[in-house]
Amino acid sequence: MKGIILAGGKGTRLHPITHVITKQLLPVYDKPMIYYPLSVLMLAGIDEILIISTPKDLERYRELFGDGSRLGLKFNFEKQAEPNGIAEAFIIAEEFIGVDNVCLILGDNIFYGHGLPELLKSAVRQIETKGGGVIFGYNVNNPERYGVVEFDENGNVLSIEEKPDKLKSNYAVTGLYFYDNNVIDIAKSLKPSNRGELEITDVNNEYLKGKKLDLKLLGRGFAWLDTGTYDDLLEAGKYIAATESRQGLKIGCIEEIAYKMGFINERNLLEIAEKYNKNSYGEYLKRILEK
Repeated sequence: MKGIILAGGKGTRLHPITHVITKQLLPVYDKPMIYYPLSVLMLAGIDEILIISTPKDLERYRELFGDGSRLGLKFNFEKQAEPNGIAEAFIIAEEFIGVDNVCLILGDNIFYGHGLPELLKSAVRQIETKGGGVIFGYNVNNPERYGVVEFDENGNVLSIEEKPDKLKSNYAVTGLYFYDNNVIDIAKSLKPSNRGELEITDVNNEYLKGKKLDLKLLGRGFAWLDTGTYDDLLEAGKYIAATESRQGLKIGCIEEIAYKMGFINERNLLEIAEKYNKNSYGEYLKRILEK
């Protein structure tokens, strides 16, 4: 399975702080925002990753990650000239995806919780063995801001509506999606919505029509944060800071994950740690090796 991080958009809701830097490179406590969605793909065992962003921002991601080899990964980069919707990512990524299945995560989404790696790997296995699509639902106070999923007592999806006026549940569809290879043709068949975008909700509804869409709920033990507003960005940083301070463990530390997933070895991790040898981030990486 291959992975896509959609890190485009103009970040207008975060102006003026995003006038000269893309939102996904803003810091969320001690890391660039994009580290967090990248860490999710890595925890799912995905090592081939495409970053889709605006033409002016792609060079910044190349500078940050290079070809990915220092993390034992392989990075590719493609541009999305205009914010034409999440589903356009699969059209842009057609050559990258090839005949494989794919996981798409939004570049401003943060996931954390005990058991997350197992949940991600189970989604990968399900797609690889049964095909279809897997989405994740999370109970929120303001579901009208998101795509809202309605489901029965057995967890079967009944409907998905984008930013509905009348709510059928308080569960939002998160910015993490697993699909089989048919998603490319589905995305190509879509027509732009009233917003002029190719909607990911329409992709999910196509899978739902074919009874090929599965919902996994993220319960009380999980945190799902997006960072679309000033308050969201601040709260996400406070959450990361408080959790890391309390536990002494980092969230979204891609170097640690690369080491523990076997993408890199001890020598590789030590080389990275020494580049950060004058701050607490480098000291943390060295402690991993000591343990």
